Amino acid sequence: GAPAQDYKKYEVVLLVGLGIGATPMISIVKDIVNNIRAKEQAQLNRMEHGTSDPQQRNKKESFRTRRAYFYWVTREQGSFDWFKNIMNEVAERDTNRVIELHNYCTSVYEEGDARSALIHMLQSLNHAKNGVDIVSGTRVMSHFAKPNWRNVYKRIAMDHPNTKVGVFYCGAPALTKELRHLALDFTHKTSTRFSFHKENF
Repeated sequence: GAPAQDYKKYEVVLLVGLGIGATPMISIVKDIVNNIRAKEQAQLNRMEHGTSDPQQRNKKESFRTRRAYFYWVTREQGSFDWFKNIMNEVAERDTNRVIELHNYCTSVYEEGDARSALIHMLQSLNHAKNGVDIVSGTRVMSHFAKPNWRNVYKRIAMDHPNTKVGVFYCGAPALTKELRHLALDFTHKTSTRFSFHKENF
């Protein structure tokens, strides 16, 4: 959709996909990776040849994103399968670690549950040893239960003061209100400016 193209004007973006709502967000994530690679290639060309293609320069200037946070929330662990290849591809291509990827599986156990703690311990060991998360089967760490959205916004606000952050959400309407409210709340309370966009698919 058209609003998704708006992400390019933000230096920092927070992408939230709920269930199948991850699909348009994945497109943005891939686009960010491709744009960053193109930008790096253009810089290399300039260094090697001392010239730059004006068309590339304009494209680079219209693409401002330098950090992205992607939160994907799903109920079923099995949903990770269709997502796995994309996540690994992004993790491999994102050499500068521009994109931070989070998977939340809400149907496992609550975060403080003893069973959850055991899974988390095994998960951490496996991730440290093999670089792969045992729950999602990707290089991206999975979390259990729902994200604490206030903490997500707070961390971004602390890490990116005086920055405009584009928040893009695609998913059930229930979360729209909370994410929009937090965007306004943190815009008023911090130097970070959050701009909320709802994606429809």
